[in-house]
Amino acid sequence: MSYFLVTFVVFLVVVGAMSIGYVIQRKTISGSCGGIAALGLEKVCDCPEPCEKRKARMAKEQQRAAMVKENRII
Repeated sequence: MSYFLVTFVVFLVVVGAMSIGYVIQRKTISGSCGGIAALGLEKVCDCPEPCEKRKARMAKEQQRAAMVKENRII
């Protein structure tokens, strides 16, 4: 039981240290290699026509961008 408690406390300390680092630096979490964006690809698949889910997501993003632009204060 003591091993469990020690391990749990160590994990809490590590998570706490990471959260403090995030709050101080205000950086987003990102991969080290840049992922698919580093390859110059906009999407994972190379299909010429986006699937229905992607079309719906793109439409939702456009609606959100229009709403943000419309309701911008400055």
